[in-house]
Amino acid sequence: MTKLITIVLLFFVTIGAKSQAIYETIESNKLGNSRQLKILLPRGYDSDDKKRYPVIVVLDGDYLFEAVAGNVDYYSYWEDIPESIIVGVNQVDSRYDDTMYSEQNSLPIEKGASFFEFLGLELLPYIDRTYKTEKFKVAVGHGETANFINYYLLKDNPIFQAYIAISPDLAPQTSDYLAERLKGIQSKVFYYLATSSNDVKSIREKAETLNSKLSALDNKNVLYKYNNFEGPTHYTLPAHTIPKALESIFLVFQPISKKEYDETILKLETSPVEYLVEKYKTIKDLFGIDKEILINDFKAIEAAIEKNQKFEYFEALGKLARDQYPNTLLGHYYLARFYEETNEPKKAMKTYQSAYILDEIGGITKDLMLEKAASIKADFGY
Repeated sequence: MTKLITIVLLFFVTIGAKSQAIYETIESNKLGNSRQLKILLPRGYDSDDKKRYPVIVVLDGDYLFEAVAGNVDYYSYWEDIPESIIVGVNQVDSRYDDTMYSEQNSLPIEKGASFFEFLGLELLPYIDRTYKTEKFKVAVGHGETANFINYYLLKDNPIFQAYIAISPDLAPQTSDYLAERLKGIQSKVFYYLATSSNDVKSIREKAETLNSKLSALDNKNVLYKYNNFEGPTHYTLPAHTIPKALESIFLVFQPISKKEYDETILKLETSPVEYLVEKYKTIKDLFGIDKEILINDFKAIEAAIEKNQKFEYFEALGKLARDQYPNTLLGHYYLARFYEETNEPKKAMKTYQSAYILDEIGGITKDLMLEKAASIKADFGY
């Protein structure tokens, strides 16, 4: 527990060192009152550039906001997830009313229905008007609010594309509603569900029932992940859950890992370069982010080409590298490797030599290029 608290505190220090939460009050016609917000913008957020960001809405923002914001700040620093705008909704005095649902049909009623409309018709439009947002939205809830976020999935064209349900205190019919809805949903949806061995018994049992139903779904549009942790209580579970949830939702955004390299890329029967292009196209399609291909990922594809001796793929990799990093040695290096391995040494030598004026990158230096050219010249007497 001491180690866990230390990690969480380090997250908070990180936030304080680089960015600061904005406290705002939003007036709501739907609620008939105002609501306090905490908002954390990404490091380096600039209202004048063209970059836009996913939005993560955190219910129970009075206590859950810092845990989510700290993790997002940390993971995005290492480029494992995209930089995001975090919006915490304070519910310290209104949680019961906000999450009110009908005993007859388990759907929001009275103040719960008003809060549902507040989030969809007032809060998110306000955030979109005020800040530079992408379409991709994530909803985070705990207990009663983890049940509440599910209602947005029941609507046509859900306003959230990802849901983090931490120890949800599910309404009686929610599991059936969700299973039926997700069975035929046509758009991509990320759904993360978590409980634990020390969770409240009734909550854990309902979460396990929901997991059984969602695990049985056969719909490629539903990207579902379930964790049943050993040890945490209902109140400590968020600290364990949030990192796992973020990793799950943004898995494709992460740099190519050793596991992805070993289990997927090395076993490809098609072009690993096409795999790389598709990976980044998926990032664009899912999150709306036009992410520059990481040097780490170029290196992974290079290693796979070398290991499998599929040197013909160096040509496509070189063209892709020139497109992504036009002022660097990267593209010329791969094209030269293509010529060198496909019995065109003179072209390889000239390509190595011609890249001398470009910038070094990713361990590919001008000296290396000249050494490669000199080696070919010595071997073939050019």
